Amino acid sequence: MMSTGLIAIDSTILATAVPSVVKDLGGFSSFPWLFSVYLLAQAVSVPVYAKLADTVGRKPILLIGIGLFLLGSVLCGFAPSMTVLIAFRAVQGLGAGAIMPVSITVAGDIYTVAERAKAQGYLASVWAISSVVGPTLGGVFSQFLSWRWIFFVNIPLCFLTVFLLRRYHESVTRTKHTIDVAGAVTLTIGLTALLTALLEGGTAWAWNSIGSFVSFGIAVVALPVFILIERRAPEPVLPLWVFSRRLLLTTALISAGVGAVTIGLTSYVPTFLEKVVPTTPLVSGLALAALTVGWPLAASNAGRLYLRFGYRPTALIGSALAATGAIGVTVTAPLASIGLMALTCFVVGLGLGLVATPTLIAAQSSVGWSERGVVTGASLFLRSIGSALGVAVFGAIANAVLGSWNGSSVNGTAAASAAVFDAVVVAGLLTLLAAVFMPAARVQTESAPSGAAPEAA
Repeated sequence: MMSTGLIAIDSTILATAVPSVVKDLGGFSSFPWLFSVYLLAQAVSVPVYAKLADTVGRKPILLIGIGLFLLGSVLCGFAPSMTVLIAFRAVQGLGAGAIMPVSITVAGDIYTVAERAKAQGYLASVWAISSVVGPTLGGVFSQFLSWRWIFFVNIPLCFLTVFLLRRYHESVTRTKHTIDVAGAVTLTIGLTALLTALLEGGTAWAWNSIGSFVSFGIAVVALPVFILIERRAPEPVLPLWVFSRRLLLTTALISAGVGAVTIGLTSYVPTFLEKVVPTTPLVSGLALAALTVGWPLAASNAGRLYLRFGYRPTALIGSALAATGAIGVTVTAPLASIGLMALTCFVVGLGLGLVATPTLIAAQSSVGWSERGVVTGASLFLRSIGSALGVAVFGAIANAVLGSWNGSSVNGTAAASAAVFDAVVVAGLLTLLAAVFMPAARVQTESAPSGAAPEAA
């Protein structure tokens, strides 16, 4: 729960501080990189950590992730410029890439499917608390102290997490493993090139310039090469068999959609409220908290739904609710109302809570212990990819709209935010489409965790 809390708070605390960071360090057009580089580092490292967690054990990888997250937080807190801050966010992302999937995998190891419904309530409570604490702290630090404290606050939390983890023990059979360095490097190069092309096109260089052609060209070459490497690698970073099963494929696509919808709103709602309404960072943080409060509230009750009706019906209800909320955001945005924005974000959060939990548990429950880490990692990898590509696409849309206005003026920000909210609606509808094609899966109610590591407690 503490490990999950590190990521939960970090997912919302920065969004409310973005205007303050930009005011201090400059670089409004570059701020999407604060999210993209973090998510990219998280995405490309998740499959590596997930594989290592299946071979050397969960706890060592979790401790490594917490250490990297702590280091990145300290470095970010002292960053002197936007460029340096972006670089240090990558270090934070490398830590987050281990923390989130391994924490969820541990829960999958020590609880049965039926028990996970109750355990999810405890984990959801972490997100519920963090959803209020994160945006509120971000607003308080930005308004009354310094945005740098949004990173320094992680220091005591990381130490407390490590202290508590001393009570977690597992017995794992050590086996020799091969790290798919070629796959990890190729994937990083391809995704970095793609994100660079999307975020810098139309800003640092024209879309039809050499810079764009080179960036897109590298991505077009590197990503297919990555797939070829994965087909031959003895222990691939991202096993392609994960995407050969319909259940795993559709749940992974849903996870990507969840990531895109989440990052689109958390990145642009605070900026929209602070610049267009206008309001203070503290109030915008509370408005954003509505989304992250709705998510855990729904997730804590999702277990009752999928145990009674099944994974697919619950996912359909959740994705439909999220898409409806996203439409509400874009329809009510021109009214510039804090209350309406909070309400529609809350509806989106309810939907995401209902779709994210059952789809992940459905994927976990379809495999044994030795594959559960990889499957969990693949799902969260796609969520991170959805977030990373989402914020890049949304950033490209926002920068293109801002280019036709007077930079980051109020009218320009309003128009750019409206365009981004429209794009979030598209992401929500695509997520709903993936849920429609999700196959029905039987909800297992085994009395003991299937294939769990002995002495895991």
